Amino acid sequence: MSAPSGTQRTPETTDAGPALLRAVFRRHAAGVAVITAHGHGRPAGFTATSLASVAAEPPLVSFNIGTASSAWPVVAEAEYVGVHVLGEHQRELAATFARPGADRFAPPTRWRRGPHGVPVLEGVLAWMVCGVVARVPTGDHRVVLAQAVAGDSSGAGRPLLYHAGGYNALHEGAVPS
Repeated sequence: MSAPSGTQRTPETTDAGPALLRAVFRRHAAGVAVITAHGHGRPAGFTATSLASVAAEPPLVSFNIGTASSAWPVVAEAEYVGVHVLGEHQRELAATFARPGADRFAPPTRWRRGPHGVPVLEGVLAWMVCGVVARVPTGDHRVVLAQAVAGDSSGAGRPLLYHAGGYNALHEGAVPS
């Protein structure tokens, strides 16, 4: 039922639960990052939209990872992780690191060993290697807090965003000042 012109529509309330959470966050645009680590004799990584700046002093970030993720066993034991901010030209890279069962570090993924042996992806807008400070249990996920120890923010381009179930770019004129 539509509201008559000039009146407000009555909001429809949905019971809180997984469906509501998913629906609300489909409306939330988030930057896209790839988190990497090395352990169990191999590199591991996953796409994350939960990256957040926590503090400037000391320089802390956080991200979430599901305990069912194939990368969780490595991240669960890693002393250091790589945090990579993806550009709009890296949709396929984001999809690769989000795809279950993918060989995420095989070509065409370009990477090298960075500080503390952490896999560092090439061609990203920015990256940091961070020492893991804490892993906080939160339902079927863990919130990982990590302190930046090295990095590079000199990549060129505009950020990749995740919105409404897909990867998107900023519209012209929406470039931050």
